[in-house]
Amino acid sequence: MTENDQGNVPSRQRKRFPGISSRAYEHPADRSALVALRKLSGFDTVFKALSGLLPERSLRLLFLSDSVRVSDAQFSHLNDMLRDACYILDLEKVPPMYVAQDPKPNAMCIGLDEPIIVVTTGLVELLDEEEMRAVVGHEVGHALSGHAVYRTILLFLTGLALKVAWIPLGNVAIMAIVTALREWFRKSELSADRAGLLVGQDVQASMRGLMKIAGGNHLHEMNVDAFLAQADEYEKSGDLRDSVLKILNVLPRSHPFTTVRAAELKKWSENRDFQRIMDGHYPKRSEDKDTSVTDSFRESAGHYADTVRTSKDPLLKLVGDIAGGAGDLAGGAGDLAGDLGGRLRSRFGSGQGPQKPDAGKDGTGGAPDGQSAG
Repeated sequence: MTENDQGNVPSRQRKRFPGISSRAYEHPADRSALVALRKLSGFDTVFKALSGLLPERSLRLLFLSDSVRVSDAQFSHLNDMLRDACYILDLEKVPPMYVAQDPKPNAMCIGLDEPIIVVTTGLVELLDEEEMRAVVGHEVGHALSGHAVYRTILLFLTGLALKVAWIPLGNVAIMAIVTALREWFRKSELSADRAGLLVGQDVQASMRGLMKIAGGNHLHEMNVDAFLAQADEYEKSGDLRDSVLKILNVLPRSHPFTTVRAAELKKWSENRDFQRIMDGHYPKRSEDKDTSVTDSFRESAGHYADTVRTSKDPLLKLVGDIAGGAGDLAGGAGDLAGDLGGRLRSRFGSGQGPQKPDAGKDGTGGAPDGQSAG
């Protein structure tokens, strides 16, 4: 970043994080995937070869010709936010940013060689300055993490899947990759939300922005606590059928549900890891090359185990209960699978409709259909 850029300090005093590594704010599942890819021999070469197939040049020309490039002369307030975000996260090269005419509020960071940021007019008109600052920080976080590369590939493969849908089984293989990329990208969005909070350093502004994306510009009709309560209700409500429906609902999405994002960000903002970053204790970019893939995967696995253990979702609670008692199952993995199958059958029933478990079975007493016993 040039001396002139560094002189463009935020309008209110915010902490800066010199040399910060994206590992500081990345979600464990996102981080483990990225560390593994960065360590993969020949990874850069493969994607440089693949870049010839991807429409990156076409996208750049499209935005240059049919959108408004942010600068000191155009959308100068967004340009200030962009430079501030890069200054705070210590991103040396400020990526080009465009405003595209689209009433739907959206933003993205794409590109293989160099990232570009695009925000829609719907988003610019919806958010106030502090809310928008968090969004710009979100996109700069994507750029710092290198997410733009995979987002570009995801966009390309999604379009390719539509083109080859008529080929027998051709769409199946591509959609399997797309589904896996979407699962990773949903986690990367949680990472970028954290980067947005590090840039804006105002959790209420981040919450307001997510609420507006969900419910429009009607803040006087909304309440942060009630909005977060929706996320809690979404996680713990219903029975096993609802758990399956939640999975099916989220599979085609590139982003997590908005209430879930808000709850995840609020939880992280109250975590000691966030406070340590704010106090100046965080991983540095200079240490990235020494990062252990094994340690990253272990942390990711630990995160998922903790999620299963503490989740209020009926399916994850059932998995956690069974996993917790796995050591007591004499038959090992076979009995574990059989126990899971038996419990699922008891919840759903073996016929056309769900059945109620018999009261007194297992000594736990029965529960109304759709509720967990005990």
